[in-house]
Amino acid sequence: MNVQHQSVGRRGFLRGALAAAVLVPLGGSLASCAGSGSSSNAGPTGAVSDTNPFGMADKATVDAVIFKGGYGIDYVDFAGKVLEKNHSGSTAKISPSTDIAQELQPRFVGGNPPDLIDNSGAKAIGFSTILAQLEDLTSVVEAKNLEGKVIKDTLYTGVLAPGTFDGKLAALNYVLTVYAMWYSDSLLKANGWSVPKTWDEMYALGEQAKAKGKYLFVWGKEAATYYQEMAIASAIKEGGDDVRLGLENLKADCWSHPAIQSVFTALEKIVKAGYFKPGGSGTQFTAAQAQWTNTQEAVFYPSGSWIENEMKDQTKAGFNMTGAPVPSVTASPKKPYTSLHSAAGEPYVVPSQGKNVAGGKELLRVMLSKDAATNFAKTKLAPTIVKDTVPADGFGSTALVSQTKLLSDAGENIYTWNFIDLYGTNKDQLVVWNTFLDGKSDVATLTSDLQKISDKVRNDSSVKKIEVK
Repeated sequence: MNVQHQSVGRRGFLRGALAAAVLVPLGGSLASCAGSGSSSNAGPTGAVSDTNPFGMADKATVDAVIFKGGYGIDYVDFAGKVLEKNHSGSTAKISPSTDIAQELQPRFVGGNPPDLIDNSGAKAIGFSTILAQLEDLTSVVEAKNLEGKVIKDTLYTGVLAPGTFDGKLAALNYVLTVYAMWYSDSLLKANGWSVPKTWDEMYALGEQAKAKGKYLFVWGKEAATYYQEMAIASAIKEGGDDVRLGLENLKADCWSHPAIQSVFTALEKIVKAGYFKPGGSGTQFTAAQAQWTNTQEAVFYPSGSWIENEMKDQTKAGFNMTGAPVPSVTASPKKPYTSLHSAAGEPYVVPSQGKNVAGGKELLRVMLSKDAATNFAKTKLAPTIVKDTVPADGFGSTALVSQTKLLSDAGENIYTWNFIDLYGTNKDQLVVWNTFLDGKSDVATLTSDLQKISDKVRNDSSVKKIEVK
């Protein structure tokens, strides 16, 4: 793998992501509710300098709550230890959470949120509900990092777009996430199988896998919407940006788009054929994933690039995890087969009502240093938004090397969407997808139920809508 190709591929990816993430408020401007981003409860402050750009006070405590998912929280612990070393007498309190919304919404209401939050996971807080209470993080990216370089000059182009709402940088997405259809390269080679490029090819492979006692797919109850992600990615590839824009803007009948319907129909055919391992709606998601990585009961699994790290202790030796683009419906989709869903993820926010706003920003600044970003890439086998932290050999990770290839092959044909995280609909969609993958509903019911979820948000006048162009 050529390092130059890595950089070019990622720049192409981020230009595509930027083009897909032009956000305009509907139903009134967010500017009035977002505020200027200045701290209304900054807490005690210290002297401002290049090495302390936010004026973090001496002997302070920084309260950070981090989503404990596929990436864990130890990478923030790493940054916290650096902060404590650089600010003698200070303490970085790093707390894990698997349910950000349930744990932190009461703290927002009470006016005592943490200083830094990784608002991620299936139970993240919908951004539309807290935008007014978040700091503008422009000051963070305009500060110098620990190496003395301006942070924004060390980041891949376009990574700030997904967290920018009406001109306010409300969230800083830390990780470059590649969504793909993952598989064991050694398993495919041992059986003489090729990665399917269309859903018809996938169905045909299902017959061959069944003959070898294997399923095409597995799923777990908390991650059933990974198949929604795969379906949307495939439908956008097949039908173009009209699919994405309809979903993003909560259009009436957006889930009835012909491209989405064709993908749903293909998935229903696979479900009915018995090519999904039964019982997923009653299986914990990492246990289901181990059925793929460890006992290899299934061939493919759709996920973000956190999957390798999440399952590293339950992956069979010689698995050689590799990612591929999701299939399209036809052999000539509107976007090429190599097109890809990828985006900066793991959105970090600094609440304005935190007791130590300066400390929250300082911990985030430390995380954006080259050492901390390299530590993340090496230990999590995924790149951050900081450039030049992944070597050509991907630290020995076949999955990390394949991410680079996927991004390079996709070039400008990268897309993403934000409506699920923005409006916090994943929890309701999980129920719908578990039922469908169980074979207990059909395409019509799946479509109707998903549309009801979108319609509920669209028709709720209390929810600020974001128009995507």
